[in-house]
Amino acid sequence: MPERPDQAQPAPGHGQLSLHADCERCFGLCCVAPAFSASADFAIDKPAGQACRHLRPDFRCGIHARLRQQGFAGCTVYDCFGAGQQVSQVTFAGQDWRQAPQVAQHMFEVFTIMRQLHELLWYLTEALTLAAARPLRGELGRALDGTRRLAGSSPEALMELDVAAHRDGVNALLLRTSELARAGRQHRRDLRGADLTGADLRHADLRAASLRGACLIGADLSGADLRSADLTGADLRGADLGGADLTRSIFLIQSQLDAATGDYRTQLPPALSRPAHWAARRTGPGGPAAR
Repeated sequence: MPERPDQAQPAPGHGQLSLHADCERCFGLCCVAPAFSASADFAIDKPAGQACRHLRPDFRCGIHARLRQQGFAGCTVYDCFGAGQQVSQVTFAGQDWRQAPQVAQHMFEVFTIMRQLHELLWYLTEALTLAAARPLRGELGRALDGTRRLAGSSPEALMELDVAAHRDGVNALLLRTSELARAGRQHRRDLRGADLTGADLRHADLRAASLRGACLIGADLSGADLRSADLTGADLRGADLGGADLTRSIFLIQSQLDAATGDYRTQLPPALSRPAHWAARRTGPGGPAAR
């Protein structure tokens, strides 16, 4: 999974902790800590804590340029939100798990926890940018500061952390934020957790809909209007977003786009990038395509 140049630069406004992966400063943790199961996303089985056979001695991926062709599409959509370099360079002060095998297992466990904390930091940071969330700004700020402090904890403290309880508390606050952001809008469909696998949602009006945790694998969302829709945790693997309007959608992350398909007409929030594997950007009758 390392060598993600599209994610190498820290996002502006995210403070001291970088919430973008910087694989040059990580010890390939995403290629070791998680377990893989042979599937459409991974060509092999790999137990947790065992290095992928494609991880090179320099912690780079030996098939990075051919991941999709080699059956590792899941690697191309993985995002650690900067947890890899935080664990490698800060929590473990630059210790290489290969050179210091006594810390390896602890490092892998801490990475799993840190990734959850960094994902929460990403969502909280976005929540604070939403004008409608002004009534919750104090609570959001405190949750952000508290999560940052946890991310800066020692390995021992992180392994003792009840990260699930912390996540539940933050998620409840993010849900309240979502309700405020979508309040007063028409067409507020509640599709939380809905199984929409392969659904025909072409040109659907999904403005301000709640799609939190919805399964949209292989769904046809071409031309759909998803402005102000809450996409927290929605599974967009193989979903067709061609021509869809995702501007002002909330809690959409880059890895969701990376797992979907789209084209030059797909309109994205300014903080996210058009995935390289999408159809090439073209110039249509109205001029250059918008982001």
